[in-house]
Amino acid sequence: AASGRAVGWLRAMQSRNGGWGAFDRDNDSRLLADIPFCDFGEAVDPPSVDVTAHVLEALAALGHDASDPAVQRAIDYIRVEQEPAGSWFGRWGVNHLYGTAAALTALRAVGEPADAPTVERGAQWLAGQQNDDGGWGESCASYMDPAQIGRGVSTPSQTGWALTGLIAVDRDRYAPAIERGTRFLLARQNAGTWPEPQYTGTGFPGYGIGTRAAISDPEALAARLQQGGELQRGFMINYNLYRHYFPLSALGRIRQGMR
Repeated sequence: AASGRAVGWLRAMQSRNGGWGAFDRDNDSRLLADIPFCDFGEAVDPPSVDVTAHVLEALAALGHDASDPAVQRAIDYIRVEQEPAGSWFGRWGVNHLYGTAAALTALRAVGEPADAPTVERGAQWLAGQQNDDGGWGESCASYMDPAQIGRGVSTPSQTGWALTGLIAVDRDRYAPAIERGTRFLLARQNAGTWPEPQYTGTGFPGYGIGTRAAISDPEALAARLQQGGELQRGFMINYNLYRHYFPLSALGRIRQGMR
């Protein structure tokens, strides 16, 4: 069957550390990022939590859980990658809101309990980032400035991510936050979709090295990459469909839980 062949391909693409990259397997050599014509590290495709989470969610939909060695290796990878504050870095969406929501959804899908320390810390961090207007937002500056992690103007796509993560963990426990987030989306829908001028997609964060960069010392990182919070030498991507399908996906999951 087509799904069986797809699962076989996914298994073959799992990297040594248990994670998945977007395009390749074990493509994390710094040497590739240093080749002169690879001018912003795009030849490197390291595993990331967000991609790994999406793969896990797909495997869970086909009946796989932690009894599957490949799934368990991915769970272990996600646990290792969790930040001390409880969040996860996002490579293909801005930023820790994306990584955290994806990780929580995946962990719950493969059977991790809501009160597991990894899940609980992630959900508490995510709920704690909700803005006064009920939405969630995080700016691209969070890739260079740790003070900006989880902070920013509320956007529909990022609110959709956060809602999806909290719904997956515990609808009842996070009901107030979920209700406020839902109201945010409903109040801002326009002509069937949501306006979103902010950039919530990423273009190879970690410019110049092709992989995630630690920002515990922002000044040292800025000197190394020759860029700052404005990301003048990197680039971000406005994935235009994010503002359509992530809010819709979140609202659909909310409605499904009301039946």
